[in-house]
Formats: sequence, structure tokens, C-alpha cells
Amino acid sequence: MKTKQRWISHLSRSVGPILVGAALVGTLAGCGGMTQRESRNTAVGAGVGALGGALISGGDLGTTVGGAVVGGVIGNVITDDRRR
Repeated sequence: MKTKQRWISHLSRSVGPILVGAALVGTLAGCGGMTQRESRNTAVGAGVGALGGALISGGDLGTTVGGAVVGGVIGNVITDDRRR
């Protein structure tokens, strides 16, 4: 039984970062119509949010992804739209 638990624990530790990266890439792929400034601020916000979520939760995948989403939204929203 312990061998199975170790295998699942190892799998979740190795797959977690890949899933976070895929979620980040997928989210940023939807930003094709944004300006360079909006894209940069969204990416920076997502990175800072993911880091904050990981630090607060001790590496919990759900909190890390949630932090990335919230950080990306905040980074996008605070960017001024200079086209108006």
C-alpha cells in the first residue's frame, strides 16, 4: 500500500508544475488581441500571483493556479487603455 502512495505522491509532484505551466500557456494564448503592454502586465501578474499562491499554501496546486488567475486578471485590469 505504501508503494502505491509513494508512486501517487511522486506523480502528483511531477505532473503539478506541468499542469500549472499548461494552464498559464493556455490562458495567455487567449490574449492574442491585447496590446504588448496588456500582455506583459497580465503575464507578470499571473507569475506573481502563482508565486504568492504557492508560497502561501506551501505548494498546493489549486492555490497556485488560483493565485495565477487572480494575478493575471489584476495585471490586465490595472493596465490603462491608451487607445481611447
